Amino acid sequence: MRIGLINENSQAAKNELIFGALKSVTDEKGYEALNFGMYGTQGESQLTYVQNGLLASILLNTKTVDFVVTGCGTGVGAMLGANSFPGVVCGLAIEPTDAFLFSQINGGNALSIPFAKGFGWGAELNLQLIFERLFAEPIGGGYPKERAVPEQRNARILSDVRATVQRPLTEVLHELDQDFVKETVAGEHFKEYFLQYAEDGELKDQVSALIG
Repeated sequence: MRIGLINENSQAAKNELIFGALKSVTDEKGYEALNFGMYGTQGESQLTYVQNGLLASILLNTKTVDFVVTGCGTGVGAMLGANSFPGVVCGLAIEPTDAFLFSQINGGNALSIPFAKGFGWGAELNLQLIFERLFAEPIGGGYPKERAVPEQRNARILSDVRATVQRPLTEVLHELDQDFVKETVAGEHFKEYFLQYAEDGELKDQVSALIG
């Protein structure tokens, strides 16, 4: 399982701390963590929380990653941005129980976390515990266990509805401001990870043309 971290510009300075907490958990689980920035370095390509959502959609729809961890000051903007794009089901976690219940009940593929509001003493410990509970059990397993079957059915219904009401990302990319899209995929390590892991197909070809 590959997990991608995406930070938006207001919380870029915390990228190393967040990625460290995430990697401590993924290493123990035998998962791979990929850091897509922002890294808090001078002159790097900027990401708004809306671009976080677009980047998450590109990564998930091409199977570059299986799950995205993102966030912003409150976590709400990044969640809304992520859920605006095809193929992303993003929850919000303030503490570990949120992460576990989202993973088990909703079975989503992205999680947004507040990296400013309430981010005080013990914040790095809270992050690690969030990630531990997020990946404690296979995603979509259900909670409580006796509710697993109807919860899994509801998750499939949501997935089917979203597939009906949302257009394919290949169509959406053509209509978005191209400078906006190019800046979204201009991160230092995006091209490296994308070309290595993205699944072959129209979307990969479309994004590859943008990054050169």
